[in-house]
Amino acid sequence: MRYTPFRMERYQSTWEHRVQINLSESGVHPLTTRELLDLADSDLDVLGVRLGYGQSNGSDALRERIAALYPGATEASVLVTVGGAEANFTSFWHLLEDGGKAAVIVPNYGQVPGLLETFGSRLLPVPLLEEAAWQPDLDALADALADGARFVLVTNPNNPTGAALTPESMAAIASLTERHEAWILADEVYAGAEVAGAHTPSFWGCHERVLVTNSLSKAYGLPGLRLGWIVGPTERVGDLWGRTDYTTISPNSLSDALATIALSPGVRPKILSRTQAIVRANLGLLREWMDGQEGRFSYRPPDAGAICYVRYDAPVGSTELAETLRTEKSVLVVPGDHFGMDAYLRVGFGNPESELLEGLRRIREAFDQVAVG
Repeated sequence: MRYTPFRMERYQSTWEHRVQINLSESGVHPLTTRELLDLADSDLDVLGVRLGYGQSNGSDALRERIAALYPGATEASVLVTVGGAEANFTSFWHLLEDGGKAAVIVPNYGQVPGLLETFGSRLLPVPLLEEAAWQPDLDALADALADGARFVLVTNPNNPTGAALTPESMAAIASLTERHEAWILADEVYAGAEVAGAHTPSFWGCHERVLVTNSLSKAYGLPGLRLGWIVGPTERVGDLWGRTDYTTISPNSLSDALATIALSPGVRPKILSRTQAIVRANLGLLREWMDGQEGRFSYRPPDAGAICYVRYDAPVGSTELAETLRTEKSVLVVPGDHFGMDAYLRVGFGNPESELLEGLRRIREAFDQVAVG
């Protein structure tokens, strides 16, 4: 087994707190603990929360609130994890513990693809087609499943494109996986951060072989809680729970308490409303800025999430360009190279307005310099 570096996370972890403006994030400006408690009108005594080991699969109250988001799920269908990263890792471990093949809709968040490479499993790529509004190549998916893929990894809405799958794409993925008795591993962390329209539907319930992962990091603006979850068939969730005995053992007690508040019926809509307001307002600023760039960039506006996947026209690779932005402009973005696609940048726009506008101004400066050079 060889270690495959997770390039994007290594890049962000190394530099995100060492630049003046971080546009590499895909979530909105985080809430403070006080803001969360104020939204909830809660009198929780944060200083009085005892910092012992909590229920290791998540408190009953928290699992009940998560289950309520998925029709037909129960507390026994839910495993609470330390962030979406543990949810994805635990699910991957279960689905491919004996090796094998996996179909991965690409571009995609690099955690599970990197794990597949690290553990010697074969990745069968299923490309999203830019000309089809970033919908998957269903013929490629059918071929991957016929070639023996044991599960399909899908992030919906997608990272990095921000595109949501159409009902037709979702139905086709469900039908093909059911026909081949394959699993769906659906990372739905951006659901709830929609620019417009209804909440993105979940893959939960499309058939019996589905694991859904999610967290409070993106749509909820609470990444510092490091609180995620898996929803799956009851008999599988017990096995998944046992695997966390080898990883983090249990969620943080304070995070569990605050997450229970955040996911309460009276508070969750307020949090998502805040997120959607930030996404809509800031995407408007980004659109206006893009319109003034004289064709330098092309992009499809995201359906959800505070990210825009931008194709640029300049004679420089995306990693070199991102490094120029970091070192000369103190702005961090994600190069398209990290998703296997050069000549793209993933630009986050969930920052406070003044910070976002200043970051965009510096990006334009960098491109102006490239054009002159």
